[in-house]
Amino acid sequence: MKNRKLSITITLLVFFSLSLAWASTPEKAEKITWTNYEKGMAMAENQGKKIFLYFHADWCTYCKKMELTTFKDKGVIDYINENYIAITVDSDKEQKIASLFGVRGLPTTWFLKSDSDKLSSMPGYIDSNRLLTILKFINTESYEKMSYQDFKENL
Repeated sequence: MKNRKLSITITLLVFFSLSLAWASTPEKAEKITWTNYEKGMAMAENQGKKIFLYFHADWCTYCKKMELTTFKDKGVIDYINENYIAITVDSDKEQKIASLFGVRGLPTTWFLKSDSDKLSSMPGYIDSNRLLTILKFINTESYEKMSYQDFKENL
């Protein structure tokens, strides 16, 4: 009887220890942590992270496709959340911001330095593999040392 109680106690301790360890293990996000323009710009400057700026609209077919495919890719989600401040801008509702970035078609993606200096933009749909490569090219500042084509070949 005493051994049985001891066995149950040990089993419960192991179970609770494993539960605590599992609960405290940080999990990767299941979606991109988007923020609005004003807040995101301030966060980027404070955290020293580059900015991933995504312009879209509710009616945009390729925006929806990008949101359902590219932005659901685990590699893209993890890389953006770890290395960028992700800002989403509805170009219909925030026309002034879209105009500031010369957005003429959707979707349009901009990459900015943490101080909001413009690096580059890409119009149109971007698949997850291509976007991940571009994100790495921009984040590692490889654009200062080599062409995008050379970067892709060296991956």
